[in-house]
Amino acid sequence: MRDLGVGFRYLLRGQRWVARHGRQYGFGLLPGLITLVLYAAVLVALALWGEDAVTWATPFADDWSSPWAGLFRGFLTAVLFALCLLLAVVTFTAVTLLIGQPFYENLSEKVDQDVSPDGHAPESGLPLWRELWISARDSLRVVVRAALWGVLLFGCGFIPVVGQTVVPVIGVFVTGFFLTEELTAVALQRRSVELRARLALLRSRKTLVWGFGTPLAAAFLVPFVAVFLMPGAVAGATLMARDLLDEEIREDGEKGGQAATTLPRPPSGSPSPGR
Repeated sequence: MRDLGVGFRYLLRGQRWVARHGRQYGFGLLPGLITLVLYAAVLVALALWGEDAVTWATPFADDWSSPWAGLFRGFLTAVLFALCLLLAVVTFTAVTLLIGQPFYENLSEKVDQDVSPDGHAPESGLPLWRELWISARDSLRVVVRAALWGVLLFGCGFIPVVGQTVVPVIGVFVTGFFLTEELTAVALQRRSVELRARLALLRSRKTLVWGFGTPLAAAFLVPFVAVFLMPGAVAGATLMARDLLDEEIREDGEKGGQAATTLPRPPSGSPSPGR
């Protein structure tokens, strides 16, 4: 359970880091704002014309007697909007990271340089187009996994009592895990850690991941909040990635402190970075 608190502290440390580096924070806001505008436009369009789309897709209900046709199509419209909203929450981080790849790569490198005892930040050595391709490919794989979980949990939501109590809590934990994977990927990809190895690494420290990702997932349910937390989340995820790989973190790196600490080594059997 100690890891639960450690993960949450990384989330707070990331927010403090960007608060001390205003320029990095300002640049880090841009991708989230762009993504928010795009998603808001899609959801508004769905709210305005979703019912028309459902009516077009269900011609077999045209001859149904009133009020059954209206109730059926209204239910489908609500389900469609709920699924799209869930998909927006699940994919918001992935799309924002893809749009903001150069911004977040730079931010993550600055964090690494700031907290590394030797001031060194690992580099992938890959051209930008290659990094974008890897990021898009891996994000798609993660989103598919998250979407499958989302559909399963959405279906379980119709179970009386359990669907209104237990399922939402599980949903936040699942979302938190995948959010953490997406965020730590920025730092881990620069260290040539492939998706499969990243997932295994995160599963080996689940309580650490939940401590970081669960409160963030709860906050990210409001996309507008997510925009302002995203830069700090990337910074915190970079710190946590160093922990997962047992790299030293210089305490109070933002203030130029010299003390360094070696964080707990992951349990034996954890995957090693490698492409």
